[in-house]
Amino acid sequence: MRSVEDYLHDLRSKGFQLGEDAVGFVYFGKHYTDASDEVVNAAIELTLKAQKTFDGSFYVSLLETFTSNKINTRKEAMNFVKEKQLLAI
Repeated sequence: MRSVEDYLHDLRSKGFQLGEDAVGFVYFGKHYTDASDEVVNAAIELTLKAQKTFDGSFYVSLLETFTSNKINTRKEAMNFVKEKQLLAI
């Protein structure tokens, strides 16, 4: 499992430049929801796929949805959004 910091570094290396405000939202959401790095990374990935950019409020809402539904892994997160048809990805 990659840490959030490693995941953000990988995104930067692929050309996704998240500003300081976006990175702040990432860590705010992580601490606010007490989500694991794996679930945070999945929420970042899904936010970028759905919004084509980083939308902090969308990301935090997605994290809240995952934690309230006891989603603990990337696979569970991906299955959840598909089953619930939350995102068109």
